[in-house]
Amino acid sequence: MAQVFENLDRGVLAIIKGGVTFVPVVNPLAYVKGERAGDRNLNRNLFPNPNPQNFEDRVANWLCPLLAQHDVLLDLHSFSGTGEPFVMVGPRNNDGPLEPFKHEAQERAWARRLGVRRFVDGWLRTYGAGVQRRLSGSSALQTVLRYGMGTTEYMRSVGGYALTLECGQHNDPQAPEVAYRAILNTLAFLGMIDAPEPEQVQPEQMEALSMVSVYDKQHADDKFSRAWASFDPVRQGEEIGRRVDGTPVLAEFDGRILFPDAAAEANSEWYYLTRPNPAF
Repeated sequence: MAQVFENLDRGVLAIIKGGVTFVPVVNPLAYVKGERAGDRNLNRNLFPNPNPQNFEDRVANWLCPLLAQHDVLLDLHSFSGTGEPFVMVGPRNNDGPLEPFKHEAQERAWARRLGVRRFVDGWLRTYGAGVQRRLSGSSALQTVLRYGMGTTEYMRSVGGYALTLECGQHNDPQAPEVAYRAILNTLAFLGMIDAPEPEQVQPEQMEALSMVSVYDKQHADDKFSRAWASFDPVRQGEEIGRRVDGTPVLAEFDGRILFPDAAAEANSEWYYLTRPNPAF
């Protein structure tokens, strides 16, 4: 992002249409700590809070109104494990109760112009199914479903559209270049700078995946059978882990594992499985 600021200051880059807001550090406490969270994960339960209880609640109270003033959000992240960059996209158009949406075509066309080849959808739907399974019949269901709401989900809830780009591992020297290219491609795609429309990733170059299932850690001593990383392939019947009583946990279908969390607490998400999405 610093390179974008420098080019704007030097006049190498000029905004010719609309307006753009850059927020280099959204969570300064987490930034200073060098960790994912300050008091909690900002990208969960992101709503204005009239009675803020922690640092992230206070961030949400200025961030959410800022998001609501805009039409489009590009949220830039890095991740702790190894792997190539990927983009998280929103749901299909729908008027359902969980995540109503009407900008599917524009959001997915934009995603294919960010400069990455791997796409993942289905976050809130899959997360919500896990919550419903854990809390079936509980009055706390809607409250906990809100916990799955982050920046992009909030942006969609106020009528916009949004993407989360995972630019690479925290210390990967290429990650800033991935972010810089995505910013320029976004500005060009939206017609905000004088630049050709970015090249679109072709279907044969893409790997599109849908999150299908979330699996819970039932006991604190449930263990993975190996050190899994996001997007590792799994085969149906392959052992992913073992319950505390020795029962093996097997993959239900061929796919890729996502967000494996060996440090997860009991009765929380342990890992997700994805399937190829040829209809992306």
